[in-house]
Order: sequence, then C-alpha cells, then structure tokens
Amino acid sequence: MNERIRHSATVSPEQGGHRIDQVAAELFSDFSRARLQEWIKSGHLTADGAVVRSRDKVKSGTVLMLDAELESRENWTAQELALDVVYEDSSLLVINKPAGLVVHPGAGSPDGTMLNALLFRDPQLAAIPRAGIVHRLDKDTTGLLVVARTLQAHADLVRQLQERTVKREYEAVVCGLFTGGGKVDAAMGRHPRDRVKMAVVAGGKPAVTHFRVLQRFETYTHVRVQLETGRTHQIRVHMAHIGHPLLGDTLYGARLRLPKHADEDLKAVLSNFQRQALHAAQLGLVHPVSGEYMQWQAPLPDDMRDLLKALAAHGEVT
Repeated sequence: MNERIRHSATVSPEQGGHRIDQVAAELFSDFSRARLQEWIKSGHLTADGAVVRSRDKVKSGTVLMLDAELESRENWTAQELALDVVYEDSSLLVINKPAGLVVHPGAGSPDGTMLNALLFRDPQLAAIPRAGIVHRLDKDTTGLLVVARTLQAHADLVRQLQERTVKREYEAVVCGLFTGGGKVDAAMGRHPRDRVKMAVVAGGKPAVTHFRVLQRFETYTHVRVQLETGRTHQIRVHMAHIGHPLLGDTLYGARLRLPKHADEDLKAVLSNFQRQALHAAQLGLVHPVSGEYMQWQAPLPDDMRDLLKALAAHGEVT
C-alpha cells in the first residue's frame, strides 16, 4: 500500500520572488527535486491552493501544500535472501555485504541482489529511492553499507555523502611494495575506450584516496584506505593508476605474482583468490534523526584473513 503524505509550509521573506521548484526543494528537503517537480506538474504540490508551474515565482507568505502518494518507482521483486545486519533502527540499516552479492539490479543481474533482499525484509523501502541504498560496493567487494529506511534519512545521508563527512575505511591487499602511506588526488571518469571500466581522465570528477601501510610482504602490501570521495571503482582505479593494482583485480591489470620461493600452500591461496582483495571495514556517519555520530566495524572475511595469514607465513618485510 502506498503511503499518503500531507505537508504544508510557508514561503519566507528570503524565499519570496524565487521559483517555486527552488523554494519547494528548500521547504520539503526530504524529497528529491525531480520528485517535487513531478508533483508540481501533476498538481499535487500547490501554492495557496492553486496549481502552478515549476518556473512560476512565489511571494513571501504563500502557503505551499503537498498532498501526494509515495509510490514505488520500479517493478523490483522482493526476494527472501540472507542479509548480515550489523545495525538496525527505524531510520537506518547497516549491512555487512558478502563477496558475490550485487547491490542493485542492473544489466546481467535483474534480481538476486541486496535490493531484492531489502524489499523482502522491509516492503516499505519500495517508496524510497533505490530502496534506500545511498552508496554501493562492487559485487566482489565485501563490507559495510548503510541503507536509509525513511525519506528523511535518505535525504540526510545523501547530503552527508555529498559533503564528504561520511567516514569510509577499507582494507586492501595491493601488488608491490609501498614504502609508506600517501594520497592519490586524480580526477576520474568513464574509460575512453572500455565503457565497462573507469579511469583517471582529464576533466573527470574529483577523486581523492588516502592510504597507509599496515603490513608489507615480499610481493604485496596490506593497506588501510580512506575515501574522501566515492567514485565508482575509486580505490581499484587509483591503486592501479599509481602502479599498485589490487590483488585479484584482473579488470584493472593485476596479474598473479608469486613471491620467490613461495611454497605450495601460498601458491594455492594466491591462485584461488578470484576477486579484488578489498573490504569495507569501517563506516561512520551522523545519525539523521538523533544527530549522534555512529560508527561500525566489520571484521575481514575469511578469504582475506586466510590470504594475509599465508602471506605473513612466507615472511613480512620491515
């Protein structure tokens, strides 16, 4: 059943003389601009009871009235799939995603995704954009994701992500040796020739990645990575850009590299690791209702823990 919403707000003196779609975006900030414009066009958002156009200007003291239904925007199917829920309240869900689970339906993955599982767990998420998913992890990346359960939470989390105040830290194993930590500040966009890939490109969107060394091995380095921005494949692209692609990431150029004198156990572990060695280990944000800063951790999955154990057994580099 769709949720009925009724809200009213009065145009302030500072807002008087501005376009109604701009004022509505400020007064009803829980909803996207696109959705508000649809409601203006359909007559569900009125000014002093009159139907208006998005470009019409409103006077100070005008009462905007929103009376509409929140309907599901997509024909997604709810599916009973296991989810590892780290935290839950009326506004948020924090999920620890396993390797192999696609976050959102798309080409090649019409169902069986985290979104389908979320709709089964909470059918009301159908009325939230993308079922409350505000950021994603690649299919074979593990770790923490936050999901909004209300429009208010969704709008607030999107704002926090845009303002770069959400703390996201990852653990990764990269090819080659780092002498110390560093920062990659390189704009990103779609690869000019291979549309499946992202790349560092001139004129791309700003992308900043910070990293520090946790352990060094003969051929690989275990790093902690913090995102300042959140571009698609950002860590994978930035690490490859500086010559240290993630172990197992064949899309961005990582090839199997066996340390000298590697024993059969280590060879087997490295050969059998068939995904990028990347885990979203920590997530921190301000709760959209309480205003409290909250933080969650997710331990390394078994395959990465076994990988690091095998590399350490072969010997660390100081």
